[in-house]
Order: sequence, then C-alpha cells, then structure tokens
Amino acid sequence: MDHPASLRRSILVWLLLATAAIGALALLDTRTEALRTARDVSDRVLTGSAMAIAEGVDVAADGGLAIAIPFSALDMLSSTAQDQVFYRVDGPSGIITGYQDLAPAVMSPGQEAGLADASYRGLPVRTATILRELTTGEGTLPFSVTVAETTRAREALARSLLTRSALRIAGLIAGAALVAWTAATYALRPLDRLSRSIAARAPHDLTPIETDTPAELRPVVDALNGFLLRLSRAMAALQNFASNANHQIRTPLTVARTQIAVASRPKGPQPSALDKADTALIRIERVLEQVLLLARVEASGTRPELRKVDVAALVRAITADLLPQAVRLGQDLGYDGPDRALARTEEVLLGELLRNLVGNALAHCPPETMVTVHLDSQNPAGLRVTVIDTGPPLSSADLAALRSRLLPTPGPAEMRSGTRGLGLHIVAEIARALQAGLELHEGAQGRGLAVTVTLPV
Repeated sequence: MDHPASLRRSILVWLLLATAAIGALALLDTRTEALRTARDVSDRVLTGSAMAIAEGVDVAADGGLAIAIPFSALDMLSSTAQDQVFYRVDGPSGIITGYQDLAPAVMSPGQEAGLADASYRGLPVRTATILRELTTGEGTLPFSVTVAETTRAREALARSLLTRSALRIAGLIAGAALVAWTAATYALRPLDRLSRSIAARAPHDLTPIETDTPAELRPVVDALNGFLLRLSRAMAALQNFASNANHQIRTPLTVARTQIAVASRPKGPQPSALDKADTALIRIERVLEQVLLLARVEASGTRPELRKVDVAALVRAITADLLPQAVRLGQDLGYDGPDRALARTEEVLLGELLRNLVGNALAHCPPETMVTVHLDSQNPAGLRVTVIDTGPPLSSADLAALRSRLLPTPGPAEMRSGTRGLGLHIVAEIARALQAGLELHEGAQGRGLAVTVTLPV
C-alpha cells in the first residue's frame, strides 16, 4: 500500500536538494579559489627563495661570478609535505651551479621574473626564474637564478582549504535541514488544527468551519465551506424529497386500499369504488413520475444544453394532450398566442414544466373553470408563457404559501401544506435549470392564479 506524500518531508527534501546543489557550486568555486590561493602563496615563497639565492651572487677575483648559496634561501621552501627543491644559477658563460638539466621558466622579452608549471624527473614542479645583473669596472654581468619545487605542499594546502569549506557547507546543510523541519512543523500546525477540527465534527454538522488559519490556507477553508454549503442544501433537498414523497404516496395508497376493500365486500363490487381506486392508482403513477423527475433535476450537477425551440408548437401540443382531461373535468382549456415563437430552452424539461402548470390548474380548479395558456412573444424581457385560470380567489396567506414553494429549499412543512403537491416545486427546479424567470400572482379580476415563465430568447 502506497503511503501518502508528506508535505513536511517534501519541504525538507526539496530544501536539502537545493542546498546541496548550491553547496556543490560553492565547493567548485572554493576549489578554484583554494588552488589559486595556494599557488599565489607558494609562488611568493618560491620567488623569495630565488631572490635570496641571487643575493648570494658576487663578483669573483678573476672578474667572473662567484656564488654562496645561503641556507635560508632553501630553508624557506621546507614544508611538512616534504617537497623537493631544485635550483640553478646561470651566468654569461653558462651554468654556474645547480642542476644542469633543470630548465628555466620561459619569460617574455623585457620580463625580469617568470613562473611556470613543469615536470622535472617525472615530478610536477613549479619553477621560478629571475634575471639580475652585477656591475663591475669592466661592465655588467647578467645572471639568472632558477628555483623549482614539487607541488605537494600547495596541493595539501588546497585540500585543507577545500576540506574546511566542505565541512562548513555540510554543517550549513544540516542546520538548514533542522531549521526547515522545525519551521515546517510550526507552519503546519494550523493544518493539524484544521484536521482535528474537522475530525471532531458530528456527522450531521454541516455548518461553516470557523478557525484561525494563515492566508495560504484560507482558499482551502473557503472552498471547504462552499462544499459544506452545497452539501447542506443537497441534504435539505433530499430530506424534503423524502418527506414529500412519503406524504404524497401514502395518501393515494391508503385511498386505493380502502376503496378496494369496499369493493371486495360480499355484496359485490361497486363501480364507483373501483373507479375511485383506479383514479388513486393513476395518481400514484403520476406522483412517482413527478418524484423521479424532481430527483433527476435536483441531482443534476450540470445545466441542460439550451437550444432554439418553437415554444408555440410545444404549448399547442401540450394543450391538445391535456384537453381530454379538461373535458372530463368540465373545464375549458385553450391556447392564446402566435403560431410560432422561438426561445433558447430544453424541450423535454420545458414540456414537463408546462404540463405541471396546466395539470395543477386543471386538478385544483372546480368545473366550468377557464384555463388559458397565453404566449407573449413581444415582451422585451423574453418569451413569456402564462398559465391563467379563473378559479376561486386566493387569500394572501394562500399566495404566500404557494410562493414559498418556488424557493430553492422549502421546508418539509411547507411541502406538505396545501394541495399543490410536487407540481410547483418541480416547476421551480426546472425553471432554475433552464435559467428562466418564474412569477406567481393573482389571475384576472382577482380570481384564480396566474403563473408566468419567462424564457431567454
């Protein structure tokens, strides 16, 4: 099983990698600087030794050059690295003393001193050569002094400098790791508090999280609170759905069982009782269809794709489908509007919305009521579809109760009150999904109810 990545470990690893990379670059620079420093220090000593030997050169009695090698000239080159030292002194007529096969350092014309790296008897050496002159009564006598030294001492010095730098950098990396681990531990404390706060919550607690968090964690807390709000609304909608479905389905089932029980008495079946049972079962089927539609609309996380739809043709088709029901109930159902009217909507959902509005008007109005579906395509706000009935006047309390059903999450008591069932709640959910406006007001001359749906054109 893979272990989840640790933020503290990730911070530490990346900091160590970055510090190690910087340390490696610093070591390369330190190595170059150490070699240069060791070479400069050794070159000054090497040149000083050559100059000390040159101080021992003098004019001999025969007019030539005589030399006495001072002990201090070679002693200053001694080191714990046991380097080997070679020298050579040349006069106008050739070598005076020293190692004959030791080559002087190459110098440019006019240069009085030269330094060069070379190899002597299979050993790497650093060679220093200086040019001097002695003045006599007969003129000047030029001579050169060459001193060579193996490079073990300067390499040991460079290694020492590099080792000390490497140790300092290693200590810096270790200190940075300790600081990073401590800083990450303290910096992640708000996250630990947030985790404990969430873990300590009761399963039904969907209230926003209120805790002190740094600015970097605030977007996470805000997103989590937004999710809790959406989840709270979804849970409320689910509870409303369950409460309403329970109420809406149990009543017709009870009626159907009662009527079937009456019809099954020994006296023989009574047609009126069987008709009532059939009506109740039909109502159950319709309620189940409404419940499934409501669940589909509320559970959908995406809006439907809106396309141009001929709303006039759709309204006429729905009116024709429900006309037999209106005739059976003794009501007058009609359509008032143009032959063609386009709007941006979704045909199936809009059809279900209009069926609910017209079906509610037919189901809850007495006989001889006029139910009209009016279509207004000239309104600048959009295409308006209004279902108007001439039923009994509604009180202010009734209108308020009906308007409350258009809210996103009506309470269970509001869902159960009245006689409108799931219809208006489904209408409101579909209207929100279709980005349509929804208004509910009194009908003409204070009679009945008018529900207007405004569709984007």
